Amino acid sequence: MTAPSGDGPSGGAPAGDAAVRTVLGDIPPGRLGVCDAHDHLFLTSPVLPGQELDDPRAARAELAAFAAHGGRAVVQWTPWGMGRRLADLPALSRDCGVHIVAATGLHQARHYRHIPDGLAELFVAELTAGAGLIKVAGAFHHLDAHARDVMTAAAHAHHATGAPIGVHLEGGTAALDTLDHLCGTHGVAPERVVLGHLHRFPDTRLHLQAAQAGAYLAFDGPSRAHHAADAHLLDALVALAEAGHTDQILLGGDTVTAAARSTADGPGMPYLLTTLRPRVAYELGDAAAEAIFVRNPARAFAASWTRPRLPAPDAT
Repeated sequence: MTAPSGDGPSGGAPAGDAAVRTVLGDIPPGRLGVCDAHDHLFLTSPVLPGQELDDPRAARAELAAFAAHGGRAVVQWTPWGMGRRLADLPALSRDCGVHIVAATGLHQARHYRHIPDGLAELFVAELTAGAGLIKVAGAFHHLDAHARDVMTAAAHAHHATGAPIGVHLEGGTAALDTLDHLCGTHGVAPERVVLGHLHRFPDTRLHLQAAQAGAYLAFDGPSRAHHAADAHLLDALVALAEAGHTDQILLGGDTVTAAARSTADGPGMPYLLTTLRPRVAYELGDAAAEAIFVRNPARAFAASWTRPRLPAPDAT
């Protein structure tokens, strides 16, 4: 296949000078196309032994399967130090015809044997070198000291570059604490924050509060298969849509094990388009499905970058 063309239904000029920073370069938001807003092609961690996503051939097969069903973009939320294989991403993007947005940032402390110094500087360097998202993570029901330190560094990097910030909410919790820290304390605009894993804590009132604050809400995880909260996913989306927040909803697969890939009999990335998108269209209408899979990620992951993009980073 050829490099991603971005000739999707939302094509057109971006608003102002905004661009989505992909591993092949900055593109206008309207070229992003149908997007898996949170997933992983590569991922390793000492707390997930034997569950590594570290096979380039398997990643290529999964990305090609996603493309075959109309997928045109994937946001890989794998942060620094967790086997991102950044050097492999440009070729995967070209060969499969899918835009890939890479992440910098840090996950929870338990995923690392070493936490580097100068986090804000590290994040800025990687964003300037081709990453397009800052990934951070909270703890269960609270923000521990590590989460606060990483989020503070992410806020500084955001102000230096314009990059969006994606948040792993452990069990879908601590969403409002996260917004208070990033937006209240450190001045990040709420619409620059993507709150991930919200459907794992199926509290509609909490979801509405986060939406009313102005953040994007990412419901991600159906690629894990049989998550206990999956049965509540459509109800959560309907509640948000009925309250007027359709334009803040994102959906992603969050494939974190090899067994969850479609090429290994799991639902994988294609599930978003073969199963979930038709259900969203049935429940909310075609216009809402178009917003959730195309227009919303184009806005959420675009930025008016204040630093030019250099060649893609080589770090893992």
